[in-house]
Amino acid sequence: MRRGYYWGAPGVLVSGLVWCAAACVALAGEEQLAVYVLLIGGMFIFPGGVLLLKLIGHPGKHSPTNPLNGLAMEGTVWLLAGCWMAFGVQTLRIEWFFPVMLLTIGARYLSFQTLYGLRLYWILGALLCAAGFALGWAMAPVAAGAVCGALTELFFAAVLFVQAKREPVDGSGDPASS
Repeated sequence: MRRGYYWGAPGVLVSGLVWCAAACVALAGEEQLAVYVLLIGGMFIFPGGVLLLKLIGHPGKHSPTNPLNGLAMEGTVWLLAGCWMAFGVQTLRIEWFFPVMLLTIGARYLSFQTLYGLRLYWILGALLCAAGFALGWAMAPVAAGAVCGALTELFFAAVLFVQAKREPVDGSGDPASS
C-alpha cells in the first residue's frame, strides 16, 4: 500500500484541498453550501489522489492479492456511514457537521497506520478526532471545523511527502510496505 500510494500523501493532500474549499465557502458565510462542498468534494478525493499519483509517476494501485484490501474497504464503509451521520446531524445543528466529519475522518486515518505501516497516521487521526470533540463540545462556529480540517490535513500531507521522498519504499519484503 505504501509503495502503490506514495505513503498516502497525495490522498491526504487532495483531502486537505477539499477541506480548504469547504473552509473558504464557510468563511464566506455560506455554511450550508460548505457542507455540500465537503461531501461532494469528498467523492473526488480517491480519484483525485490517484490522478496526482500518476502525474508524479506512481502506480496509484495495489496488488489485488494484498491482504490489506479488506481493511481498506472496511474503512470506506465506516467513512460512508460517518458522512451519512454528519449530514443528518447538520439538519439539527449545522455547527456539529464539521466536528462529526473530523471525528469520522480522524477515525478512518487511525486504520491507515495498519494500511501504510506509518505511526504518523495515528497522530493525524488522533488530532482530527480531538479537534472534532473539542469543536463540537464548544459549539464552535461552522468555519472553525472546516479550517481545522484543512490546516491539519495540509500540514500532514506536506510531512508525508517529505518522508516519502526521504525514505522511499524499496519493496524489500517489509509487509507494511506492500
